[in-house]
Amino acid sequence: MASSPRNAPWSQIMMTGCPMLVNQHEHSHINTYEVNTPQHSTHLYASDHLIVRRGQEFQLKVTFDRPYKPSDDQFAVEFVIGGSPQYSKGTYIPVSVAKDRQSPWAGRVVDSTDNVVTVGITPAPDCIVGKWRTYVAVVTPYGIRRTRRDESRDLYVLFNAWATGDSVFLDDADEREECVLNEVGVIYHGAYDDMSERPWNFGQFDYGVLDACLFIMDKAAMPITNRGDAIKVARKASAMLNSHDDDGVLVGNWSGDYTYGVAPTSWTGSTEILLNYSSSKTPVCYAQCWVYAAVFNTFLRCLGIPARVVTNFFSAHDNDGNLKTDVILDENGRIDKHRTKDSIWNYHCWNECYMSRPDLPQGFGGWQAVDATPQETSDGIYRCGPASVQAIKHGQICFPFDAPFLFAEVNSDVVFYSRNPRDGTLEPVKVNSSHVGRMVVTKVPGQDARRDITDQYKFPEGSPEERTVLEKAEEYGCHREKATPPEADVELDMPLMEVRVGDDFELKLEFNNTSDQARTVDVYVSGNVVYYTGVTSSEFLFKTPRVILDPKKGRRVEGGGGDYMRKLVEQANLHFIATGKVKETGQIITSMRVVTLHTPKLSVEVSGLAKVSEEMMVTVEFTNPFKFNLEDVYVRVEGPGVMPPKYKHYRPHREMLRWCTEAHYPQPSVLCSNGTWCWLIQVYHFTRLIDH
Repeated sequence: MASSPRNAPWSQIMMTGCPMLVNQHEHSHINTYEVNTPQHSTHLYASDHLIVRRGQEFQLKVTFDRPYKPSDDQFAVEFVIGGSPQYSKGTYIPVSVAKDRQSPWAGRVVDSTDNVVTVGITPAPDCIVGKWRTYVAVVTPYGIRRTRRDESRDLYVLFNAWATGDSVFLDDADEREECVLNEVGVIYHGAYDDMSERPWNFGQFDYGVLDACLFIMDKAAMPITNRGDAIKVARKASAMLNSHDDDGVLVGNWSGDYTYGVAPTSWTGSTEILLNYSSSKTPVCYAQCWVYAAVFNTFLRCLGIPARVVTNFFSAHDNDGNLKTDVILDENGRIDKHRTKDSIWNYHCWNECYMSRPDLPQGFGGWQAVDATPQETSDGIYRCGPASVQAIKHGQICFPFDAPFLFAEVNSDVVFYSRNPRDGTLEPVKVNSSHVGRMVVTKVPGQDARRDITDQYKFPEGSPEERTVLEKAEEYGCHREKATPPEADVELDMPLMEVRVGDDFELKLEFNNTSDQARTVDVYVSGNVVYYTGVTSSEFLFKTPRVILDPKKGRRVEGGGGDYMRKLVEQANLHFIATGKVKETGQIITSMRVVTLHTPKLSVEVSGLAKVSEEMMVTVEFTNPFKFNLEDVYVRVEGPGVMPPKYKHYRPHREMLRWCTEAHYPQPSVLCSNGTWCWLIQVYHFTRLIDH
């Protein structure tokens, strides 16, 4: 018999007459599985236990040793969570079916046939989320008798985006379907005007993933009583998904050396990462921003919190509380690389989760930005958010949590300073207020397409609303460059280029003289291989042309090419920056361009028609388009409910790679695959499987 939880109100109940006892072998959730899981949208979870969502009724059947008599018999279904359950803390919940006995969770008799009673139970919409132990307590003349502990009767209670009383209620059915139930997604990377897609298997319903997500909260020693608060859960998880402070899930690595783990570009899904972490109890190697965001997305969706991955193109990393990214030029207009320390990430991924914010004024609920990538500490811990996206847009950065950092990521100015050769002082010569936060995107619900959500983070550049927001942010301590250097009468632009890995190219510079006089411009052109974080790996191009422009005329100048292949790093982009000094006026002109290197294609084919419960063959093919061998080629393929992660390693590879492997098809799904060459070149593909 289980010991009585403390503060249990049932310890005072007595009754007379023949006692009714529970049949220990018949009290089960299994026979109500087909009723509960479709109604609770938990039918996709691979689990041996019942999984329900709070704020919504579920049913279970209890078999007694005789027919139930409502007028004489008293019983309760008890739910217990944590190591020291207490009624006053909401960790011990006795649910009575008697109308005169109130309970935090509603209970009623749905049906009573012979010895079997079907009980309907509605967990409170703010109850603790986690794995609950279940007992049935019967009042007898000798006291309360409880069923013995049986792990098979444990059930999981999750957040409920379908329940109006839940803090994560999301009224948009399409968004709810995408942000809670979709197991696969697309993460965008590259450049805002030349985006690439990375498929990802979130796998929130895979066997063991739910337990792994609960283990993360256990590992963090998160109080059980806080686990029904979506705000606290999201904030705790933003710390626990990285390993910096607390042996969290993922080890970050931007060094390019992944000898002791898996290269971030090699992962195709979250399942393996979470299962490895929960089984080994040690952090998994390695991750970069999109891996943190993807695994965080799995965590949130698995627990029932609507979530999506967003990508911010040209994302500022501001760690000194201002809204400036400083570029230092010497007296000739050339970038001083020794004194220019700030960098702008070509893209950065974080998450949004949907919830109400009762801790904030009305209107700041809804989508909240959270970020698990360890960039800066918040209250001494590497974490970020949740911060109201509405608060970020309106400059209300005083609201918790970490709104100033996120505000700067989408609103910083790029300020060019010229060093005075006489006294060494810096003077602003050009301010680019539109470069950072150029575009914020996420996946369209129900489609493999992208959605521009920049307007949810900021007002249009130069609008009166934007000026008001920036003034508001300055009131709360975010400082920006006040100087407004005069616009130069010579314009400089670099047109977009599409470059495939290995291709030669010719950089072009377009000048336009808007003045009535001739202009002479001394130009410095630098081409660099950069990591996606904007950090320069090496310079491969440097030119110093002098350009003479006639009045009111334009001119196109060839800026040259360069041998970048020998200097490639993982996820490399080509970053070009041109600065020029107009001889007649001393004005500085600048232009920047990030070029995404397009990679070869990987193909995935499935043999025959995909049919439920049948085996199928998956063929992965890749043709080497280069004139040299590819060394250490790793191929990885997986699909939720279809195929666990599978790998294959190829050493020197010159022409076509072909790999055939088996998969099982229990349900419509998606196959995600990638190939990696020496961690430098990654190719991706995903194939949607539809039942025939």
